[in-house]
Amino acid sequence: MFNCLASVGGSGLRRVLATSVAIMLPSAAFAQSGVTLPAVTVMAAQPDKPQLKPAMRSTPRSNQAVRHAQAPSQAAAPAAVPGSLTVLTAQQALREIQQTPGGVALVIADAYKNSTVANTIKDVLEYVPGVFVQPKWGDDTRLSIRGSGLSRNFHLRGVQLYMDGIPINTSDGYGDFQEIDPTAYKYVEVFKGGNALRFGANSLGGAINFVTPSGRDPFINGVSVDAGAFGFRRLQAKAGGNNGPWDGFITAATQSSDGFRDHSFGQATRLSGNVGYQFSPDFETRFYLNANSVRQRTPGSVSKFSALTSPETAAVNNLTGDWQRNIDSVRIGNKTTMRFDNTTVEFGAFGIDRHLMHPIFQWLDYHYQDYGAFVRAVDDRMINGFRNRLVAGVNVINGRIDNQQFANLAGQKGELLWSSIDRSKNTSVYAEDSFYFLPNVAAVAGTQFLYATRDRQDRLLSDGDQSGRTEFSLWSPKGGLLWQIDPTWQAFANISRSAEVPSYGESAIGPGIPTIPFTSIRPQRATTYEIGTRAGRPDATWELTYYRAQIDNELLCLFSAFGNCNVTNADRTMHQGIEAGAGAAIFRNLFVRGDQPDRLWLNIAYTFSDFRFSNDPVFGNNLLPGAPRHFVRGELLYKHPNGYYIGPNIEWVPQGYYVDSANTLSTDGYAIYGLKTGFDDGGRYSGYVEARNIGNKAYIASSSIIDRANANSPLFEPGFGRAVYAGFKVRW
Repeated sequence: MFNCLASVGGSGLRRVLATSVAIMLPSAAFAQSGVTLPAVTVMAAQPDKPQLKPAMRSTPRSNQAVRHAQAPSQAAAPAAVPGSLTVLTAQQALREIQQTPGGVALVIADAYKNSTVANTIKDVLEYVPGVFVQPKWGDDTRLSIRGSGLSRNFHLRGVQLYMDGIPINTSDGYGDFQEIDPTAYKYVEVFKGGNALRFGANSLGGAINFVTPSGRDPFINGVSVDAGAFGFRRLQAKAGGNNGPWDGFITAATQSSDGFRDHSFGQATRLSGNVGYQFSPDFETRFYLNANSVRQRTPGSVSKFSALTSPETAAVNNLTGDWQRNIDSVRIGNKTTMRFDNTTVEFGAFGIDRHLMHPIFQWLDYHYQDYGAFVRAVDDRMINGFRNRLVAGVNVINGRIDNQQFANLAGQKGELLWSSIDRSKNTSVYAEDSFYFLPNVAAVAGTQFLYATRDRQDRLLSDGDQSGRTEFSLWSPKGGLLWQIDPTWQAFANISRSAEVPSYGESAIGPGIPTIPFTSIRPQRATTYEIGTRAGRPDATWELTYYRAQIDNELLCLFSAFGNCNVTNADRTMHQGIEAGAGAAIFRNLFVRGDQPDRLWLNIAYTFSDFRFSNDPVFGNNLLPGAPRHFVRGELLYKHPNGYYIGPNIEWVPQGYYVDSANTLSTDGYAIYGLKTGFDDGGRYSGYVEARNIGNKAYIASSSIIDRANANSPLFEPGFGRAVYAGFKVRW
């Protein structure tokens, strides 16, 4: 029997800037709780070793100066247990991600789970600069990192999503958000652009990895209830524990919502779990299970006038055709970690079965089967008095899609209109070496090679044979510098290449436009220059990064037919921007003095985006549509040492952005305000009340993209109206 430990949410609110948790040295989230996290170690590091039994050998420990987190309520804290090799603690993950000389982020679950409704990926990532994330309806979200996938009007392209290192995206590259349960994770890793080397680095946006707890985490048992506006309700429970070499964890959530807009009601049930076994303190294996069942109506995009004057109204076609996006999925995987004197090796395999039932303009019945394996080695040692850290690995992601498309007869299947088998294979090999030529400065060099194929077999030849095959061999080198200015302050610079292989959704066909089959779509290549600095201290955190990406063959909307965007290759484009975040205790000792004073904490996340064509023969130097030039999130939070907190927040888009490549139609700027209050002292109970869009502002949260728009183009997704949510959690 497992010894049940505890936790639904962790210790304290710790809500600071996931902005600056962009690796945030001592993370801001930890900083608010008075905990200092380890700085990057310039001596060869030995990972913290769980001691299930006396060590068989004596291993020198590095001077990592870890200060372990203490919950404000000491009586509620459980006894320490040996940690997991396969699931790093937040401190260990932060130490790992700090080795990257570029834009990365670590978002701790306590930064959002205990103080918000935590319903969508926006609640997770909204304070990470460089990330534009806006809900559309239900769990569906528009996500772009540094301008990735701007022309993808459905699903996701340009960012690779992972759950415990197992892909959420399909093998040809597209992704969905319905399988993501923000309540299930202990932290989320964000790797921007080419900084996602370990995940293949084959996309402009990079990668996001959602990490679930193990049974060796503290506070592992709990129940939570959330409810609020638009008929939202959710029940979530989790349990876990450990017994000697065994440990296990499971979490399940069921939720439903009527939706803000007409025809946007939905329900979802999600389950995640894992079981681990430690053969020795240096050898552990873990098996993962994730299952999801999602049923979601979709209200569709509408005209700008409709979005701003009647935001609840759904598109007519979505109503008459009963448009839906329904998903059933199961993923299983294994990860095994072995640790030697100076080297850690991880390897594993996974399999995914996903069924998409998607009545839209046609009734899409897609069955996905993806599978793969990975191996990764990290060698960290002293060589002739210099620290050297080498990371190398191989990823294999293959899959098969059984596509069938039928006529949509008011939500029911009609005549078969399309049928194909699509096969994708992806093998990436990567290596990165960090050589500390000075005690606090590392030169970093790496490369990644991707071999990929796309093979389509057309099974319905009445409209011609659309079969075809493509093959890609792509190198993505990288080089940079990482300077540890002091234990809490870093500076970095890098140059990286990225390569994005097109999915089966890229092509062009329709009346009056050139026919471009998917086999003619070229891979998107980018060279990105990046320089920045970041720091995390108990009362101040900051991040400031500038990047510029020169892109060849960007996958963009250059033609449209039937009201839909056709994504093909542009010639040359440019993306550049500034990612800035800051957090500070602007006042202390307001009403409470002593070792744990009260604080007034200011949180700011700002993203500047300048994305444009480069001397395009049709669109010249027009701005690329789909993302605002300025995006600001801010929060001012009063925190009392007894766990009580209260404060307002703001989301501000000062000016609208274009929704077409011709730059003829744009959204409008907006500002919306919110307020939240609650309590979380790190003990057994926590609760919150959160109000969003208090002024009930009608605004456009996201949009679809087209090449040339007019005033009636149905491209806009309204933001949600005034909403109030409340939640309560108990953990033991």
